[in-house]
Amino acid sequence: MEQFRLPKIQMTSLLPKAVQDVLSEAEEKLAHRPKLLKLFKNCFPNTLETTTKLMDDGTTFVITGDIPAMWLRDSVEQVMHYVPLAKDDEDLQRMLSGLIKRHIRYILIDPYANAFNESANDWHWNTADQTEMSPWVWERKFEIDSLCFSMRLAYAYWKETGLTDIFDAGFKSAMRVIYDLFKTEQRHVEQSPYRFMRNNGIRQDTLANDGLGMPVNYTGMVWSGFRSSDDACDFHYNIPGNMFAVVALRQMQEFAEWVFRDTDFLKELKKLEQDIDHGIQLYGIYRHPEFGPIYAYETDGYGNYCLMDDAGTPGLLSIPYLGYVSADDPVYQNTRRFALSKANPFYFEGKAAKGIGSPHTPDGFVWHMALSMQGITATTKEEKLAMIEMLEATDADTGYMHEGFHADDPANFTRKWFAWSNSLFSKLVHQAMKEGIL
Repeated sequence: MEQFRLPKIQMTSLLPKAVQDVLSEAEEKLAHRPKLLKLFKNCFPNTLETTTKLMDDGTTFVITGDIPAMWLRDSVEQVMHYVPLAKDDEDLQRMLSGLIKRHIRYILIDPYANAFNESANDWHWNTADQTEMSPWVWERKFEIDSLCFSMRLAYAYWKETGLTDIFDAGFKSAMRVIYDLFKTEQRHVEQSPYRFMRNNGIRQDTLANDGLGMPVNYTGMVWSGFRSSDDACDFHYNIPGNMFAVVALRQMQEFAEWVFRDTDFLKELKKLEQDIDHGIQLYGIYRHPEFGPIYAYETDGYGNYCLMDDAGTPGLLSIPYLGYVSADDPVYQNTRRFALSKANPFYFEGKAAKGIGSPHTPDGFVWHMALSMQGITATTKEEKLAMIEMLEATDADTGYMHEGFHADDPANFTRKWFAWSNSLFSKLVHQAMKEGIL
């Protein structure tokens, strides 16, 4: 890994004016909280200052931080807090549209891959992975959310700026590729060409059943090999991932209707959205004896459920953030109470923090991203402020957010350079600034 480490890169000698304006606003609104101000000033521009590279071909490459590859999922979440600033800032428009265009290029290369290289350099996370690799692909773990994130960024950019420069023939081709893949993965066992095995002795890194995954029943939902944590699914219908697919298909319908004027494709997208949503409602809700009806994390369609939540997005906590239902939805509220309780096997409490972690990190490790997401989806200012205070107190005096940290000892953490976590924290604090609650 270390031989592939990229130097820190900066987009321009100066940050975009809209970003500078937010930092100036923070100087005023957070002056009474010097540590929070320092964290915000470090984290808000972090993606632009350390992970963003404008390419000569007009695209944008965004590394995840301490890994020299671009995840479709991570790269979107690393820049989403800039999208509301882009309407009148050409520098941000160039960066965001370039990232969308690079996403489209990657999807057309391999829609099953989750992370890509800057060039066709044949770098891979694991050179012995048993799957159909490309020299462009860093890792080929199929995660349903990866493709949804690409559509999420394109939709947000379009709605915020009104610009249509991203909508070319390649974009429409990518939409068709996503649609066809989702249709195929509704019947994974019968129709899918996708297989993945990694013989490194880590169960979460490989798919069982000779790379096919565990058996599933047809539900209308889309099969996923891996979770947003890059860990293998226990049961391959990931509920928050399928919720995200429903939202992405709704966004794609708007592209089909208002940009490409393709009514036939619009009907296909609508039918697929309805099939997946029906599957979620029929198979994705578990009647919990304590919390009532809750959304499961995963199911196989045979009546088996994985009841947990993971710090990664999409997860159960992030359902309103994705746009599937509002934060006051009764089933979501039940689910939220479950996810933020000890009934969730990956909810941890300690001397310094309490919140959601992940099987991707050791027991007892809470994730900063989960605390940020809890604040973003909170319905009261008290909960938002409590999450900001917990985040502020657990940076281990590094000035940045991390991946996971021990709930008793924030100095024991993973990933000191993790741009997604910095961005999500920034989004929460900026939101609180705009709401006037800080």
